[in-house]
Amino acid sequence: MTATGLRLRPLGIDTQQEHVIYMRRDCHVCRAEGFESQTRVEVGLRERFIIATLNVVQSELLATGEASLSTSAWRALGAAPGDTVTVTHAPTLDSLSAMRSKIYGHRLDAQAFDAIIGDVAAGRYSDLHLAAFLTACAGGRMDLQETIALTRAMVHVGDRIDWGRTPIADKHCVGGLPGNRTTPIVVAIVTAAGLTMPKTSSRAITSPAGTADVMETLTRVDLDVTAMRRVVEREGGCLVWGGALTLSPADDVLIRVERPLDLDSDAQLVASVLSKKIAAGATHALIDIPVGPTAKVRSEEEAHRLQALMEQVAAAHGLHLRVLRTHGSQPVGRGVGPALEAHDVLAVLRGAAAAPVDLRMRALVLAGELLEFCGHSIPGTGRSEAWRLLDSGAAWAKFQAICEAQGGLREPGVAPLQERVTAEHAGYVSGIDSRRLARVAKLAGAPGAPTAGLDLHVKLGDEVQLGMPLFTLHAEAPGELAYAKHYLATHPFIKLSDTVAP
Repeated sequence: MTATGLRLRPLGIDTQQEHVIYMRRDCHVCRAEGFESQTRVEVGLRERFIIATLNVVQSELLATGEASLSTSAWRALGAAPGDTVTVTHAPTLDSLSAMRSKIYGHRLDAQAFDAIIGDVAAGRYSDLHLAAFLTACAGGRMDLQETIALTRAMVHVGDRIDWGRTPIADKHCVGGLPGNRTTPIVVAIVTAAGLTMPKTSSRAITSPAGTADVMETLTRVDLDVTAMRRVVEREGGCLVWGGALTLSPADDVLIRVERPLDLDSDAQLVASVLSKKIAAGATHALIDIPVGPTAKVRSEEEAHRLQALMEQVAAAHGLHLRVLRTHGSQPVGRGVGPALEAHDVLAVLRGAAAAPVDLRMRALVLAGELLEFCGHSIPGTGRSEAWRLLDSGAAWAKFQAICEAQGGLREPGVAPLQERVTAEHAGYVSGIDSRRLARVAKLAGAPGAPTAGLDLHVKLGDEVQLGMPLFTLHAEAPGELAYAKHYLATHPFIKLSDTVAP
């Protein structure tokens, strides 16, 4: 052991992507360097270095001269038990002055965003710094040029794929509509038509499931760029998790902190979505903006503002963009949660008689629009072409082929705990609060527990009688089922009225 070295002992502490080092308060390094809890330090092992947050241990968990690392820090350093690490003060980050400037309401130039995002992608920001940056950019505090600069910076810190041909199709929904899992169906239809659609998706940020969470119940999604390219060259498309790639890597770091903050600002949303599209080599992207009273975008005015921002940022980066505003007054399909939404997707692709009609129709509209946008179908014929590809089984065959190329197709699981919730009185379904519904699904365990969530049995305008089922809760643990039921007792998300709502 060197004068400034500490011997590593594994403790198996998972802090997700944040690098943390654990040291005894009375160790010689803490005393010599004056380290305190939450100090940012540089940890070195052989030729590798990371920036980590110090957590102080005041017990016999570590012996004198020992330290430990979070699992992400172990992986980043390639460490093994017994290795000796050096620990010093972290270098000063010049980008923090730019971040503080933004906190005080000043606008940032492209150079400042390059510096901030470069440090974010390199893991030099603590979660505290990340939260401060995200908050400073929320609430309309970013103008158009700043959003363009942020998007460009997020593209530049990662890899960028060039497929060597055009068009390269992509599609994204801004979210806020539970169960709206059209992407796997759209990819299957569009690639069955012969177009190229390398789809990278995120995990859930504020919702009970993201497309990557849903697809992970069906096949492998953590492909690297080489494997992703192999799948696309073979089948014309893929459905993979963007976090496993080095495409706009800062976005995944920011998303991890956005999730507990339940924060999703317009500028960050636009930069996040478009940087991924640009980095993945898309030339034509279709954006779905659901608008509804409890959706993420609640008014036409808000949708217009978001659409204009997206179009201007896309144009600045040479990306062809088309935006569709869709109805967002109620959830789509029946399932809400990774496996439950996957069951809905399979039902539509397989042409099952009980497949959710609304999910099928939304997917056909989006796929038809994308076929026309990319020049495959003449205007006015895209939807009928999408319909043909779905009903003929071509889309289902292509989906199976993509999943097999990614590692094999499997059936999604079913939750061990299920409890049906029934109507306490007769009436008509006059309202469904998507935000409360999403909260219930998350309390039930989604998306962390892949089979958790809920199955919705009613739609707006449906007539129900006393005792009829409204929805079924799905959970993997009794405690999570209890949490969901407790929340429902004071926050019902289905409104029943004596008459049909206009």
